[in-house]
Amino acid sequence: MSAPGDIKKQPEWIQAMTEALLQALKLRDPYTYGHSRRVGRNARKLAAAAGLNEFEQRTIELSSVFHDLGKLSIPDSILLKPGRLNAEETVIMKQHPLKSVEALLPLENIPVFKATLPGIRSHHERIDGRGYPDGLAGDKIPLAARIILIADTFDAMTTTRAYRKGLPFDYAYQELKVFSGRQFDPALVKIFLQAHPAWEDFEIEFQEEFIAKEAIGSPRKKSAA
Repeated sequence: MSAPGDIKKQPEWIQAMTEALLQALKLRDPYTYGHSRRVGRNARKLAAAAGLNEFEQRTIELSSVFHDLGKLSIPDSILLKPGRLNAEETVIMKQHPLKSVEALLPLENIPVFKATLPGIRSHHERIDGRGYPDGLAGDKIPLAARIILIADTFDAMTTTRAYRKGLPFDYAYQELKVFSGRQFDPALVKIFLQAHPAWEDFEIEFQEEFIAKEAIGSPRKKSAA
């Protein structure tokens, strides 16, 4: 897998800071930690397939691994709920992109971290303007966010949650096609569908089965959001 290796190409102090933040996320919610790692790998690969340069690829990878960092601020009763969220809980959960940005604001004087903020803030925006938190549409959504959304949604669909089993890749591919042009950037969906089948498997430590085994004995359960 390329994600951990790519992160480690950053200067050592950036790598150490990144790993420390991810470790905090892992201790709070192992599922979200693994999800963030996998999204980071796939988002970087999608960025590469789309022709982005090395700096843009690394920035998108960092944006991806931090995209759910704000879930650290979400109450356990919501974050770890073993079922679907109700309307009130959904409103709270939808605050997590802004909370993720807020968590990284002390680092915004560092160019690489500042560059991650637009992708993090906007990773739940939709091409049709019906996303959140700002209701952006089309090209007004940062390219990084449009890439992260595809990687994020694909991983969410294909991994197992407390309330449902992960879906087969072929089903997830079809869902991306169905919502292309509404939720997702159609050009990026096309690139993802062409490129993803050839990508190698994740390293064992970022596979959901391994992370679940690590979490055995913990009172926490997998996130349902």
